[in-house]
Amino acid sequence: MGGTFQLTIHLFLQLAVILLSCRFMGKLLRLFGQPQVVGEMVAGVLLGPSLLGIISPQAQQWLFPTAAQNGATHPSMAILYALSQVGLVLFMFLIGLELNVRLLNQHSREALAISISGVLVPAILGGAFGFFAGDNSTLFASAIQPWQAAIFMASAMSITAFPVLARILFDAGHTQTRIGTLAISSAAVNDAMAWVLLACVIAAVKGSANVALLAAGGGLAYVLAMVFIGRPLFRGFARAADGDDGVRPETFALVLAILMACAWFTDLIGIYAVFGAFVYGLVMPRGRFADGIRGSVEPLTVSLMVPVFFVYSGLNTRLNLLVDSTLLGIAGITILVAFVCKGGGCLLAARSVGATWRDSAAIGVLMNARGLMELMLANIALERGLITPAMFTILVLMAIVTTLAATPLYHLLYRRGEEPTRDPLEPDIAPIAGEEHLPQPPA
Repeated sequence: MGGTFQLTIHLFLQLAVILLSCRFMGKLLRLFGQPQVVGEMVAGVLLGPSLLGIISPQAQQWLFPTAAQNGATHPSMAILYALSQVGLVLFMFLIGLELNVRLLNQHSREALAISISGVLVPAILGGAFGFFAGDNSTLFASAIQPWQAAIFMASAMSITAFPVLARILFDAGHTQTRIGTLAISSAAVNDAMAWVLLACVIAAVKGSANVALLAAGGGLAYVLAMVFIGRPLFRGFARAADGDDGVRPETFALVLAILMACAWFTDLIGIYAVFGAFVYGLVMPRGRFADGIRGSVEPLTVSLMVPVFFVYSGLNTRLNLLVDSTLLGIAGITILVAFVCKGGGCLLAARSVGATWRDSAAIGVLMNARGLMELMLANIALERGLITPAMFTILVLMAIVTTLAATPLYHLLYRRGEEPTRDPLEPDIAPIAGEEHLPQPPA
């Protein structure tokens, strides 16, 4: 496969296969009460070496060639990777745009307690697991020290699938309950902490204090600039949208240009493009402007770009590596620790701030789902050479299992009995379509 024209033709075929496979698996798993994101995660794994590569290795390698003749990454995969990264930037911008800041402020104290517990407990249990497994060359790169592996595993155990969580609450009609506001606010703060941990690991592996200082100082400066300088300036977008009765193409192009600049800057300082995109969305004005931006960005992002990321992750997932009894045991321990440290820690924290045992268990179940966020973290670690394909596969499996378990466990808790206590606020939370793609239920 050579030449730009041939790569373009092949890309069209790859995108068609990706879209049809993700949609089919999403429809199939919806029959079992699972959100669309689970279908896309599974489809990505099935299109990779874990299934298609076993059934027909030649077809799998022809469709998704991973290596060129000279041993370098095949340009076809480089194109898919670039598309997936653009999709993630757009998606994280949408998540920031959707987050109800008023709710976050209203429940900041309880959310902070749950978030800290959702990071602290994984830092102990997951960190201990990473420390003892850090010198295992089948899991971590040789340059990784045990303490660095410990911090990485704490980060991997801490992450929460915010969009899956929002979708489950919306479907259950619990977005206006104390559970809903606590869970959504906690997930937002929790994920910010987890990304900071990963940034520390990357900086430590590079072996330069300047790298760590650049990430920490640059990240703080970026957030402060966006809050105190960017937010007042961006209000002009809202005024323009109100005056023009919608978002004009010129305004839309400027918003996207600033988004890409934010992604570039945060990647440059070492705290990743997705963080810059999320903060940018968070400080954007709401109302007609946000609705117009979402209407323009969301359909293509969630229907095309995000599925590309899932499939790209699946192409790096090799379940056959877990045939080894030792690795299979490690995978089992990882999943067990994930449930105990994340779900259990958040359960106890929610109980400590006054939630009932049932509500606390529900928050633990929701916070334990990892979904797309875990895959993002694992892909960054793999690309930066922190982990091996075997560890990447274990993390993907953990993300799928914890996400699969979230919906049935939550509905099991609230199948009978009263609903959670209603929150006096009226949160303006719509489901983030990037991980569910489900039609909204009728009122």
